[in-house]
Amino acid sequence: MMTTILLFLAGLVTLIVGADLLVRGASRLAAAFGVSPLVIGLTIVAVGTASPEIAVSLQAAAAGQGDLTLGNVLGSNIFNLLVILGIASIVTPIVIAEQLIRKDAPIMVGISLLTLMLALDGRLAWLDGAILLLGLVVYTVFALRQSRQESREVQQEYEQEFAKKETVTMTGTLLNAVFILGGLGLLVLGSDWLVKSATQIAMAFGVSELVIGLTIVAAGTSLPEVATSVIAAIKRQSDIAVGNAVGSNIYNLLGVLGIGAVVAPGGIEVASRTLQFDFPVMLFVALVMLPIFYIDSRISRLEGGLLLSYYVTYIVYIILRATGNPIPPALTWFILAFVLVTFVGLVMIALGSARQQRRKMRSEKQMD
Repeated sequence: MMTTILLFLAGLVTLIVGADLLVRGASRLAAAFGVSPLVIGLTIVAVGTASPEIAVSLQAAAAGQGDLTLGNVLGSNIFNLLVILGIASIVTPIVIAEQLIRKDAPIMVGISLLTLMLALDGRLAWLDGAILLLGLVVYTVFALRQSRQESREVQQEYEQEFAKKETVTMTGTLLNAVFILGGLGLLVLGSDWLVKSATQIAMAFGVSELVIGLTIVAAGTSLPEVATSVIAAIKRQSDIAVGNAVGSNIYNLLGVLGIGAVVAPGGIEVASRTLQFDFPVMLFVALVMLPIFYIDSRISRLEGGLLLSYYVTYIVYIILRATGNPIPPALTWFILAFVLVTFVGLVMIALGSARQQRRKMRSEKQMD
């Protein structure tokens, strides 16, 4: 068992190092050829931080382990919003850009709902995967067009983070190419180790690959996003911190799950329990971001703590369910009440905030 755990950790470290090399090489190469920092951040870095999920999902899908692919994507999306944004906002309250509130967050909710609808027949077939991949192309084009309308403040954040000047030299180009190829190679190797060890861990503990994917694999492959968002929060780069988490969720559903559904023999089977619980949880987590983002256009430390409490509740519940321990009805009702009351409370506060903003706008117009 110890050998399996070491193999899992080695796979995880290899994935993270591979993702870092890939992002570093591709970003520098793009900067050398004049690609803007904002575009680098929205595309290369977004895909690069999601590359561990892509590598693991491809490896699992090709091996016919669709549960691991599905668990990795759903678990990563839940982890990204509840844990990454929770930790980042506790480090320092995060200001939310207007575009994230009005466009990117609703798009994330819409894509989450679309994915659930595609999975309702119990399988994500190659056609479903093709639809998701088409959506990825459309979203990427949309994001690049929207980047031209970003405020100067947002552009300066990305310039500060990704605008390291690079000159086009043969040596530099070859070195960046080595970083890219080396990163891809490490991603392939790390994903192979991670998938094999995760399967063995699931068998040893008598739980499903879906549960392993939802928990340790999802948390592990999300570590690049954790590093990016928390460091950005410390630097007061709120747009990068939140945009990384939201963008990663969108890329996970459209890209990672889309590729997995196309590659997996016969598509990815979706169990009824996943449709009844894990998919709705992912959708709820996306929905709860809307009122949180809207209230004062920021995520406070209190709201960050609430997000973390949601994640702890979710993990406790799925572990109890996975290990076959009877879940007391009182606990189930308490969890439901806690989630519903806090969500309704957030919605009411957001509606109150919207009314105050409308009154303020009317009073400003009357004064003019």
